[in-house]
Amino acid sequence: MTSAEAASKHERVRMHVEQMITQGLSPHEKLPTERDLAETLEVNRQTVRRALDDLEREGAVYRMQGAGTFVSAARISKSFELTSFSEDMRARNMRPGSKSVEVGVEAAGQTTGYALNLSPRDDVVRVRRVRTGDDIPICLEASSFAAGSVPGLEDGIIGDSLYDDLRSRFGLVAVRADQEIHAIVLDEAQAAALDTPPFSPAFLVKRTTYDARSRPIEYAESVYRGDRYSYQLSISRP
Repeated sequence: MTSAEAASKHERVRMHVEQMITQGLSPHEKLPTERDLAETLEVNRQTVRRALDDLEREGAVYRMQGAGTFVSAARISKSFELTSFSEDMRARNMRPGSKSVEVGVEAAGQTTGYALNLSPRDDVVRVRRVRTGDDIPICLEASSFAAGSVPGLEDGIIGDSLYDDLRSRFGLVAVRADQEIHAIVLDEAQAAALDTPPFSPAFLVKRTTYDARSRPIEYAESVYRGDRYSYQLSISRP
């Protein structure tokens, strides 16, 4: 077989899978096995695997070891700008929402205390939410604030945008943030909350937000579904 013939078969497999997706397969629906695709298209499994590798790199499909290959959902691209989840969703013509909202007063603990310049024993108001776009769970969000800076927040958020509530009720305006992004897999509880298979890829985002005087006002840890979220940035040579 010539290299041109191999490339032609590889592209034929790729086009076939793309057509299956566009003509009816839903996000997270399982594709036929490599063996079935190879038999249907009369190619070898190596050719099928190569085509699926390309589609996986492009985010069109994802693989679960021992389970198979599945259709990816469309990703929400996040630029490196300080925006809220609600602003991200509205910018993409999606309806932001929340479910399983939990608000309470807790001891800061070491990590949150350090981020907010508090003692680990100091109280913080911690807001835990499952964030949704068009009612689809996308993110697990846990935000913490020094209790003294947000009196009454423990009774609940007014509206759906936490940043809008902080600005209107407490005069807290976020202007910049330090952020870390880690690649993780979802444990069973996280996966259940996000309505996706356990051990699926995800982003863990740790963020400390500051006001105009560089005072920390929020420490947040958010877990985003890897199949629904991506980060976009522009870089330049020095």
